[in-house]
Amino acid sequence: MKKLVKWLLILLSVFVLIIGSYVAYVLVDYHRIPDNQTLTVTQKAPKGKLSTNHNYRIATYNIGFGAYLPDFSFFMDGGKSSWAKSKKSVQYAVSSAVNTIKKEKVDFALFQEVDLNGTRSYHVNEENLLTKQLTNYSHTFAINYHSSFLFYPLTQPHGKNTSGLATYSRYPITSALRRSLPISTSFSKYLDLDRAYAIHHIPVTNDKDLVLFNVHLSAYGNSDSIRKAQLAMLKADMEKELAKGNYILVGGDFNHNLKAKEGDKSSVTWAYPFPRSSLGDDFTLAMDSLSQAELENLANSARNTDTSYVKGKTYTVMLDGFIISNNIKVNHLTTKETGFAYSDHEPVLMDFQLLD
Repeated sequence: MKKLVKWLLILLSVFVLIIGSYVAYVLVDYHRIPDNQTLTVTQKAPKGKLSTNHNYRIATYNIGFGAYLPDFSFFMDGGKSSWAKSKKSVQYAVSSAVNTIKKEKVDFALFQEVDLNGTRSYHVNEENLLTKQLTNYSHTFAINYHSSFLFYPLTQPHGKNTSGLATYSRYPITSALRRSLPISTSFSKYLDLDRAYAIHHIPVTNDKDLVLFNVHLSAYGNSDSIRKAQLAMLKADMEKELAKGNYILVGGDFNHNLKAKEGDKSSVTWAYPFPRSSLGDDFTLAMDSLSQAELENLANSARNTDTSYVKGKTYTVMLDGFIISNNIKVNHLTTKETGFAYSDHEPVLMDFQLLD
């Protein structure tokens, strides 16, 4: 009996040592990416400066690290999987997603959740897959986060992942900057990790710039204070650029319900109504330029991933879109419906022009 107790104590000690060592590794390895990082611009755009009163097209697409085929459900939303189905499925999903955008002949493309090197995506460099199809575009990549090895769930650890924001432009990008968003300081930061947006300057013939933001706001573990702080920081940068006379276009995954009215109750904790009033008089959600009929026909851009996607049954919501300054006119805005074939998000497209 004493030997049994002794061995049990030894096993317990080993278990505690392993858990303690892992917790120590996560705590020591964790660090935020520094703010105000200058981004490298790969300059391939064949065109010159932008012009006023000319129609341009932009797309934003959260590609969900190439995992979210229609039958995929995610463990952090109550689903089953932590990794994509296979390396081939990642390559298929990302290549199909970017091909969908390529067919739209966009002038600008904003992508979120693009993995460079991730356990969850079989270490496929997804930026390379995007760039391979979007030739003749200048582009940047801003790392959103690089995580420590997450040993959860135990049956399929989410692992170590580096993911970010990829931005493409048919017009030369003269400068680009990564900004670090405020995030939770509680334990949830180890799940939601870093959040960022990327700012790009694209010259216009009137000596102003189109300032293009690619943004991905927090979803998991955020709070009212974090949501407000992130939007306040974003708006401050928008106002700074507008004060210079520039054109401001913010696109991406806002992780807010863009269709809901302020004060509406959210049926899910990760899609609170977007606080339109916080934008002030100089900025608006681009979708607010739509007529009531157009708004009613605007398909939602994201699905819940607690189960596989079932059309007409799975909860969907409008998380993706654009904020514009009052010197930009929206000509058309739509959600490109794929049936969530390649991601848990759908691409959102907008035609716009810069006003004199």
